[in-house]
Amino acid sequence: MADKTAPRRADQRRVRTRASLVCAAQRLLAEGRTDVAVLEITELADVGVGTFYNHFDTKEDLFRVAVEDALEWFGALMDRLTADIDDPAVAYAQSFRMTGRLHRRYPQLSRVLLNHGLEVAHSDRGLAPRALRDIRTAAAAGRFDVEDLDLALAMTVSAQLALGSLLHAQPDRDDARSSDVVVRGLLRHFGIAADEAERICSLDLPDLDLVDAAVVT
Repeated sequence: MADKTAPRRADQRRVRTRASLVCAAQRLLAEGRTDVAVLEITELADVGVGTFYNHFDTKEDLFRVAVEDALEWFGALMDRLTADIDDPAVAYAQSFRMTGRLHRRYPQLSRVLLNHGLEVAHSDRGLAPRALRDIRTAAAAGRFDVEDLDLALAMTVSAQLALGSLLHAQPDRDDARSSDVVVRGLLRHFGIAADEAERICSLDLPDLDLVDAAVVT
């Protein structure tokens, strides 16, 4: 009888190898080192050079996937943490507040995002499309007074990137308080009254320890 588990084991090895290459690329991206040879990437991933080309045609392809995977990881986490929130203004604020806290919790992935700000702003995966969804929904529900959705998104992304950069530059800065202050200002700009913005930013947030194992792969 043929061993039906052999193909499954091969598929699992392939998935693990690809994940190792993507993780290695994300580490290099976080360090700002993309001008490296494929050999250095494979040594970091602990795989053979020939194996690299079973998964990617060029290192540029790998780095693109690494950025996209980091963006989608953050976005999937935000989806999970806001799934039960009915108020789009609260969902928007909570996503921003949690992302601000993630800069410290996951500094390597944070640096990937910060080093590729334009991809963050214009990608159809990850945080930007989800933020746009929340802004659009909040505007349609009358919660936000937004004249231009694209500008509102650009303001949101720019504020998040600037916040992350500041948190890395000032390791003693309170990331939670800083995140809440920034998004409170955004809420005010989008027409939320001061006391309501304060209430939204004082709501309890989920405990990341409870969702890490389910989200991080």
